Amino acid sequence: MSAPMVSTRHPGVYKRGSRYVVRYRVNGRHKSESARTIDEALRLQRARQTDIDRGEFHEQARVTFHAYAGEWIDRYQGRGRRGFREQTRDEYRRLLEHYALAFFPERLRLAEVTPRQLAQFVGWLCDEQAQGRALSDSTVRNALNPVRACFATAVAEGLVRHNPTAGVALPHRPAIDDDEQDAHAFTREQLAAFLAVVHPRHRTMFRLLAATGLRVSELLALRWRDLRLDGSAPHVRVRRAYVRGRFTPPKSKYGRRDVPLDASLVDELRRHHAGSEWPGDDDLAFPSLSGTPLHYSNLFRRVLRPAAEEAGAPWAGFHTFRHTCASLLFASGRNAVQVQRWLGHHSPAFTLATYVHLLDGDLGDALDLTGELQRGENTVGTQATGTDRTAPEALIADSPR
Repeated sequence: MSAPMVSTRHPGVYKRGSRYVVRYRVNGRHKSESARTIDEALRLQRARQTDIDRGEFHEQARVTFHAYAGEWIDRYQGRGRRGFREQTRDEYRRLLEHYALAFFPERLRLAEVTPRQLAQFVGWLCDEQAQGRALSDSTVRNALNPVRACFATAVAEGLVRHNPTAGVALPHRPAIDDDEQDAHAFTREQLAAFLAVVHPRHRTMFRLLAATGLRVSELLALRWRDLRLDGSAPHVRVRRAYVRGRFTPPKSKYGRRDVPLDASLVDELRRHHAGSEWPGDDDLAFPSLSGTPLHYSNLFRRVLRPAAEEAGAPWAGFHTFRHTCASLLFASGRNAVQVQRWLGHHSPAFTLATYVHLLDGDLGDALDLTGELQRGENTVGTQATGTDRTAPEALIADSPR
């Protein structure tokens, strides 16, 4: 049997057992909510009265954060014109369950979440002891993203007045060792050694990865129909990726691209195709023994890492091949726009910012301006020899200076 409610000296606030009850009337009906202390009860009473006076009271605002987030993630459609990808929904759900729902109490109401609690949430994410490891700044930001979107929807639906995530400070911690944060690339010797020692079944796959700079998710999704090995311009068509057990389109329009293939790699791919147990156009070019997509973690642990250690590059990962491709492209004289389109980045500026450390920082020899001018004059002279002397350009060239 519940304890009786006892009146306090504050109208509308009652004591019941160890808690306080706030009673108010809205739309002709009595409502009640409880609080732990008298001060909390008085703040709650003022907040509810303000909501009622402004016409902003919604009974749904009593829903808990856990309950709202659980049903929100199933129906959220994004806030932009591009909509919301199912892959992103799965990632948001994983982040919510692993971080926000683990931190916030299950009975905490949506309307009771405050900026201070969200700041404490960010602090908890940055606590290496609480997480069992140090989370990067980007991981902390990603963990807050679904919470931010969830409250933005709650504001739009009138369940809360303000988004408490607005203005929450996120970490911008300096790296412990900036050199360790740089993208690593194989040297030519390391790449040659890796391809020599890696398991023969996967050698062509890794050579393609280094020659094209594909993301590993794009590589695992390649079908034979995506490898255009005939004609005068053989290339690989990048049109999808394999991420968390699902085939999806590239993350942006820039990811859709055709990457050229050199003749020797084309020959190697043809031999690989001829020996494949899964040679159909819609079959994967680099499948498991059962024809299914290769598992990223298994491929790294059982194939890549042992070969990389033997090649003298134990730090190498899948992205190392992408960095190596970028390094070789820049070394061959390709400009930032060409490398950007080759790798599927959204802008040349991003490409340069990511791979600037791979560029040769030496200024080189002095610029031979005299030689450059002589080559320019020779070019002009050659063009003038074949010019119709009655043309306006020729008349200008013959005019006295």
